[in-house]
Amino acid sequence: MQAGLALPYPSANWRQSLVRGLLSVGTLLLFGQALAITQARPQELITGVGGMADIFRRAVPPDGSVVQTSIGAAVETFDIALVGTAVAVLLSLPLAVLAARNASPSPALYQVARGVIAVTRAVPDLIWALFFVTAVGLGPFPGVLAQSVHSIGMLGRLFAETIEDMDMGPVEALTVTGASRSQIVTHAILPGILPSLIGIALYRLDENVRSSLVLGFVGAGGIGFLILTYMNLFQYRKVATLLVMTYVLVVVVERVSAAIRRRVQ
Repeated sequence: MQAGLALPYPSANWRQSLVRGLLSVGTLLLFGQALAITQARPQELITGVGGMADIFRRAVPPDGSVVQTSIGAAVETFDIALVGTAVAVLLSLPLAVLAARNASPSPALYQVARGVIAVTRAVPDLIWALFFVTAVGLGPFPGVLAQSVHSIGMLGRLFAETIEDMDMGPVEALTVTGASRSQIVTHAILPGILPSLIGIALYRLDENVRSSLVLGFVGAGGIGFLILTYMNLFQYRKVATLLVMTYVLVVVVERVSAAIRRRVQ
């Protein structure tokens, strides 16, 4: 080899192409194993269209005789979501302050708060509902407890991230004046993020209204319990009525929540 000559190095474009190729192959392999593990069989969905069409035919027209009962169940479903969300907001606010790096009083409390948020988020609300149904029996109360516990984790994380992203000027100003930590929270942190907190809480209420429907399948009350009952009895026309009531409930909650968010933000 002559002096002064160097071996050519791969260009940056070549290395980027290699990385993109490896990522593409890895992505294909990932989805390939996912399809194999989940035993995806689209052809069975096509052959099952007749069965689904038969259920739809037997559900039309909806049976109006259950409207009065479904109204009460729909109100109960909303109340489960409302109380569960309200309790979660009250409990997650102090937890979020501890779980925010710029507001937590100590690293130990920060880790504990983050651990509580992780545990309550990791366990689905349906599992919490099964647990509380076993503890306190059937009815809407275990649904409230399940949504409260699960929502604490979801709201706690979002509230903590909102606190971490806030403007720290007011907090530093109060700190210089010698204000206590509770005064800093009530006079600087909460006023600065209140519109965001209200928006997040309303979004969570929307989600809880939908999830409270599923909680009824395990005996946690609401319109979901009626849907499961009539499904087991093959009374599809009554199920259709309940689904229409569920749709109306979800749309009304979404519209009202959106209107409130527009006013506070």
